[in-house]
Amino acid sequence: MGFGIGDLFWIFLLLSSLQPIWQRRQTEYRRFSSIQQFQQERKSRVILLIHRQESISLLGIPLSRYITIEDSEQILRAIRLTPPNVPIDLILHTPGGLVLATEQIARALIRHPSKVTVFVPHYAMSGGTMLALAADEIVMDANAVLGPVDPQLGNFPAASIIKVVEDKPISEVDDQTLIMADLSRKAIAQVQRFVRTLLKDSTPKQKVLPENIENIVDALTTGRVTHDYPITVEEATEMGLPVSVGLPRLIYDLMDLYPQPQGGRPSVQYIPMPYGERRPTLPIPKGRPMEEPTQNLQY
Repeated sequence: MGFGIGDLFWIFLLLSSLQPIWQRRQTEYRRFSSIQQFQQERKSRVILLIHRQESISLLGIPLSRYITIEDSEQILRAIRLTPPNVPIDLILHTPGGLVLATEQIARALIRHPSKVTVFVPHYAMSGGTMLALAADEIVMDANAVLGPVDPQLGNFPAASIIKVVEDKPISEVDDQTLIMADLSRKAIAQVQRFVRTLLKDSTPKQKVLPENIENIVDALTTGRVTHDYPITVEEATEMGLPVSVGLPRLIYDLMDLYPQPQGGRPSVQYIPMPYGERRPTLPIPKGRPMEEPTQNLQY
């Protein structure tokens, strides 16, 4: 009995349906192998908290990934399974998330007897910065950033709500704003108390000089800057945070195994080849050359 066109079609359809499953399994295996290799090199427990899906959408509704209760449950389980004498390496790539989940993870990290190291290849904002503060050492890429941890009430910074009440006569402020201001003061006080607890951690050794703690608390929690303000390596070091630069190559390889889902054409493309002496020549432009600008642009 021979194969017909219809049989070939169904075989092609079956192989096409199995290909994504095979690719996913292969990627999961490569992730597991890379994590295992990193653990063997560092002799540590490696935990990844990577939220890559910053801009996906479902039925036109934008979605985002952030630190959730499920994340805290899984990380707390991983910490519990780690022997007291084994260091923890946490690789962070996150815009932040729920306060409850973040504080649970941070408290578990400072309670771990051995050294805790946080690696930041790109950014760890808001709650991600809170987790970085729980570490004994923060290792960052030279261009990576942290962020403020000032509390947000709904869509508004707590510090800005308080400022509105302070700047306006009390008779011109509605009751709802007064209630929000009261909650804002409580939220800022709670965050400051928790950040202070993280910075005073001395297990296995003191990580922040005592004279720098209050300055760091004030810089990160009082709303001096916007909540998405990027704190660079240089600024974090100047504050007195235990920051060092230089990520292992394996971390960059791991990040490549957690790609951003593509909904259409890629927004960034390049040819992954080393540039040596022989570089590709650019095409010669045709037509009239553009005139040089007569004044400097500012933005």
